[in-house]
Amino acid sequence: MQDDGLYAALVRRGMTRRSFLQFSAAMAAALALPLSYAPRIAAAVEGSKRLPVIWIRGQACGGDTEAFLRSSDPDTVALFLDVLDIQYHDAFLGVAGGDAELARTSAMDRYRNGYFAVVEGSIPSGASGAYCLIGGRPAADVVREVCAGALATIAVGSCACDGGAPAAGSNPTGAGGVRALAGARYMALPGCPVNPVNLAAVIVHYLTFNELPPADLASRPLAAYGDLIHNQCERRPHFEFGEFATEWGDEGAQRGWCLYKLGCKGPETMGNCPTVRYGEKTSWNVRAGHGCVGCMTPSFWNAMGPAYKRLPSPVPFLPNVTVDMVGGALLGGVAGVMGVHAVGMGVRFKRRRMIAAHERAAAVPLGPLPPAVGDAGRRSEPAATVGLAPAEHGAADEADGRPDAPVGREGR
Repeated sequence: MQDDGLYAALVRRGMTRRSFLQFSAAMAAALALPLSYAPRIAAAVEGSKRLPVIWIRGQACGGDTEAFLRSSDPDTVALFLDVLDIQYHDAFLGVAGGDAELARTSAMDRYRNGYFAVVEGSIPSGASGAYCLIGGRPAADVVREVCAGALATIAVGSCACDGGAPAAGSNPTGAGGVRALAGARYMALPGCPVNPVNLAAVIVHYLTFNELPPADLASRPLAAYGDLIHNQCERRPHFEFGEFATEWGDEGAQRGWCLYKLGCKGPETMGNCPTVRYGEKTSWNVRAGHGCVGCMTPSFWNAMGPAYKRLPSPVPFLPNVTVDMVGGALLGGVAGVMGVHAVGMGVRFKRRRMIAAHERAAAVPLGPLPPAVGDAGRRSEPAATVGLAPAEHGAADEADGRPDAPVGREGR
């Protein structure tokens, strides 16, 4: 494919201008950017060359590559990924052995400090790296060389991020993530497998802003891993109403109730699965009826298992306290605070009304007292009202049967 720019390659692949603009808007959404950034993203992609990629695989099942290849076609994300200039990937090469090694080293020399290194799978350290060899060399050595000359390194899938399944349990191969081998520009995209939308979004962000997107302490992009799956889940309302499936296939499961009691780890997993989804964006595991296994959580094979048991208590020394009980207590606490706030507002409102009444009474001028005329004419003004404060004066008037009538008024 001739390298006359990324947009030209997309057009050759059948993407229309409308689809391209929709793709730009979708990337803005995936990056948690306002829609107003879509034109900037479109301009950046239009003016970019196809980005060279060197993709290395270590200890892995191949699921991340499959997710990459199985993106729906002609979906715009699939088209975008398809026209990346993949210089090396052992699953895509038509050669093997020394020719495959030459393809990788030639790309590293030709695009030094100008390509992205994508690493899939864990990197073993046991037996001097003999558990995973690339071209007869330990995978760690090859990955270190590739990452050293890259613009940035992206770890795709949980295995590349923290060792994943090969690092679970006793970890006899000494499997670990790629972070220690990567350079300063590193981004982790955990998941089992990674979602291609997140990979595309990271690359688009780099093309648009010349830097990787903002990340959390685990080097995960905040746009994709900044919110709990539980908060975005379509079953969340059932959690709030206490509607839980208790057995697979029971009435609650058939009615789409929350799967937390069947082991769903959504309340403790950060990710965007409910919004980006899989399978041509049609579904994801919880929507399909299977609980979240927490695959985007560090060391999830050890930390989030067993898959079909509820989460351990979040409160130390109280093993019977569960996440939903804590949530209920928090909601009760919030309701209590709101009740106290309402009472306080009522007291404040009543006090303001009393102050306003006093101010209105103080604004009424006291006229001269009428002369006493005895029983034949007007009644004498009670001497006790002379010089009273406004509130007391009003009380005396009220006792006289005419509240708020000013002293000395005609007719008293």
